[in-house]
Amino acid sequence: MNWKKALKHTLLAVSFTAVVPAMAEVGFPEKEELTFGFIKLTDMAPIAIAYENGYFEEEGLYVTIEAQANWKVLLDGVIDGRLDGAHMLAGQPIAATIGYGTEAHIITPFSMDLNGNAITVSNDIWKKMKPNIAKDSEGKPVHPIKADALKPVVEQYTEEGKPFKMGMVFPVSTHNYELRYWLAAGGIHPGFYAPHKGDTSGQLDAEAFLSVTPPPQMPSTLEAGTIYGYCVGEPWNQQAVFKGIGVPVVTDYEIWKDNPEKVFGITAEFAEKYPNTTIRLTRALIKAAKWLDDNDNANRPAAVKILSQSNYVGADYDVIANSMTGTFEYEKGDKRAVPDFNVFFRYNATYPYYSDAIWYLTQMRRWGQISDDKPDAWYKEIAAKVYRPDIYAKAAQSLIDDKTIAAKHFPDFATETGFKKPQQHFIDDIVYDGSAPNDYLSKFAIGLKQGDKL
Repeated sequence: MNWKKALKHTLLAVSFTAVVPAMAEVGFPEKEELTFGFIKLTDMAPIAIAYENGYFEEEGLYVTIEAQANWKVLLDGVIDGRLDGAHMLAGQPIAATIGYGTEAHIITPFSMDLNGNAITVSNDIWKKMKPNIAKDSEGKPVHPIKADALKPVVEQYTEEGKPFKMGMVFPVSTHNYELRYWLAAGGIHPGFYAPHKGDTSGQLDAEAFLSVTPPPQMPSTLEAGTIYGYCVGEPWNQQAVFKGIGVPVVTDYEIWKDNPEKVFGITAEFAEKYPNTTIRLTRALIKAAKWLDDNDNANRPAAVKILSQSNYVGADYDVIANSMTGTFEYEKGDKRAVPDFNVFFRYNATYPYYSDAIWYLTQMRRWGQISDDKPDAWYKEIAAKVYRPDIYAKAAQSLIDDKTIAAKHFPDFATETGFKKPQQHFIDDIVYDGSAPNDYLSKFAIGLKQGDKL
């Protein structure tokens, strides 16, 4: 190296050190310029905040953020390297890794949020459901509203020879599994997949027919009458309320309290090739998630202002604020306090739990996307291959060590197993234990179980 190159190298090192404190745990990023993808939903917020608040730059990362047309385009971008990472449906890295749809080894070191979705029906369907719903002393519907109230409506459509059509955002989306869970809990069969027979419609034996609609198009598709209801993230449920075209009937918080929603996905190859970069981007996202939940959501109005920009979610401030600031509006005028509708950091929301991954795998098996029986050990093996709490722990520990975030805000990494305690807060009262996936599947009246094959 000649003296000019040596001087330039030294100056770069000094400049970088000014931004990123030197730490034994985390080295300089191997790749500094990165491009991340997202879909226009409020739960992409940690990426926007990490960018706007300078958390990426604090880690020596110079990030470009690009909205993607749909979830498939986004996934393909990460696989082919056009994107270095992305806001992803929690099921996407899992499905890709097991080869359902596009095959690629995608991992996640960071869970982006809890909750954040809802199921909305058209005004006409809501009118038909209302007589089946209990009312409180003020005449307002008693929540949570179960699919039992929808069942007579679906049966009426079936008798009239009209398929009851609903939208969800992607075959391996949380929205697909939450909508199916809610319908099945109310005795409505949402249909099976049979990839071994070449049938990936998900409509075999269906009483309600689910199909894919991109999130921003949900309200207009509902308004056109192409679908009668949908499950999507915000702000597209509240948009239906503001436009006067539909009514959100249940949130995913009511279907499964504090359910995992999106993740940040990268290829396994990226994590192996750029380990320091991976830890540093995880650090930036953790800082952003904490900021979003700090002081009982005190920063949410500022976050809503950022998300309302056209380069992020691009919906009106009031529409986004309706859910992001701790409330949720069901029927027009029926606004209720739902402080945990969006959770980004509390309750260890950012930790990638193996048990979360296994829940998605159980639903893939339940609805036939996984055609054959798998032993419990297989579920645990796939979860550990995709969800990477080891990377998360390195990032979090470095934030603890440099006194950026106190240890009390994270799991106890010395004892954490990656499995949550059995979870009881489901709309059908079925308890989920991630350590016993086949036993869990046996509890459902509707869906495939051990020994079943279409």
